[in-house]
Amino acid sequence: MVSSSSSTLSWSSMDQKKKKRAKKKKSREVVSRTRSTTIMLCRGVGDIEDFCKEDTLEIRSSLLHWYDQNQRVFPWRKRTTKIESCDDDKEEYEFCDRAYAVWVSEVMLQQTRVATVINYYSRWMEKWPTIHHLAQASQEEVNQMWAGLGYYRRARFLLEGAKMIVEKGGEFPQTVSALRKIKGIGDYTAGAIASIAFDEAVPVVDGNVIRVIARLKAISANPKESTTIKIFWKLAGQLVDPCRPGDFNQALMELGATICSPTSPGCSLCPVAGQCRALQLCSSHKPESVTDYPAKVVKLKQRLDFWAVCVVEILEHNNVAIQKESNGKNKFLFIKRPDEGLLAGLWEFPSVPLKGEANLATRRQVMDKYLKNFFKLNTDECTIVSREDIGECVHIFTHIRLKMFVEFIVLHQKDEAKVFHAKKEDISAWKYVDGDSIDSMGLTSGVRKVYKMIQQFKQKQSLENQPRRTRKRSKRS
Repeated sequence: MVSSSSSTLSWSSMDQKKKKRAKKKKSREVVSRTRSTTIMLCRGVGDIEDFCKEDTLEIRSSLLHWYDQNQRVFPWRKRTTKIESCDDDKEEYEFCDRAYAVWVSEVMLQQTRVATVINYYSRWMEKWPTIHHLAQASQEEVNQMWAGLGYYRRARFLLEGAKMIVEKGGEFPQTVSALRKIKGIGDYTAGAIASIAFDEAVPVVDGNVIRVIARLKAISANPKESTTIKIFWKLAGQLVDPCRPGDFNQALMELGATICSPTSPGCSLCPVAGQCRALQLCSSHKPESVTDYPAKVVKLKQRLDFWAVCVVEILEHNNVAIQKESNGKNKFLFIKRPDEGLLAGLWEFPSVPLKGEANLATRRQVMDKYLKNFFKLNTDECTIVSREDIGECVHIFTHIRLKMFVEFIVLHQKDEAKVFHAKKEDISAWKYVDGDSIDSMGLTSGVRKVYKMIQQFKQKQSLENQPRRTRKRSKRS
């Protein structure tokens, strides 16, 4: 006969074993579900299936219908023509050649917000309405028009491409393969021009398109990797509507820009929500959001660079005090950057890279050596009126954080003597610019920041030099 106490112990141990088995089973189920969800969230690009015919037709129809109802109005989407005719031998010209308009707008829109581009585009087309007009422009004029947009290499490629097309007869290439032969036109720009202007059924792939397709197919792979990018191009090519390729490509980009946004997508308003695999996964497996697609790419840490920048002002008036007050008639020294590399071919104040943070004495030593070696600064032919340490200025590039240490030198030129004597082959690399002409130059935002510091310093100095008025005390009766 088993005692009650031993019976209680046996049942207790059995309950504990059952609980352990149940806990293990539950744990396996959780792991299984987690693995399943992880697999669904992290499918490799090799596992991505093509769009089926049914989904393709539905996406085309829904997206184009949505685009027809909701497309934004931009000047480059207008098919406007303006004809000029005079008694002279002026030829009639098309004001807004479709391919040229698409080309200019797409290049401007790269890395730049739409709201910023609109005014730049309108001014550009007013000055150079056709590719033939642009081909006659100088790089200086183009840089001046582009000033403030950044990524100045784009402007150079536009000008070089226009000259190339005009030199070959002036007929705009109409296919992707032909467009790719023009300098500065890559896969995306070629696809945009060919599809929008010439109805070639080819895809375009930019950040907006990648985001939309990544969510349609629940692709969480790194969108920057070459193998992943190839998949996006293939899938985008499957979706392009053969009857309206240009409108479809614009609709796909428009969807990514307005509804399928990076952080706050409006899924309830999306015309292709029914075909969105990412949205389906959110409903069944409960990941945080469709914003998990595509994968977030870790941004590279910006490189920190240091420059010594010297603004050199030349006074020519015999009366130095008078000339210092007349900024517009004074001359400033500008240097043209090399044709390759950062800010290629653009004008700036004399600048020298530093190895790191440097004190004022070190910076001046480096700058003096630069001015003497490159310009053969002749101190016997001028008088140093003043030399001031103005301060620091930070300018941000995509991959560089540039810290500039700015100083201001005022030189008085004696008679007709030349202060600077550059080598003959370097003459085109520098020039004097009147103070009242600087604002009209095509200067970068960084250079304008430096010049603004100089203007503020001079204004402050001018106020400090003004004689103070003394108040007369009234005599008390």
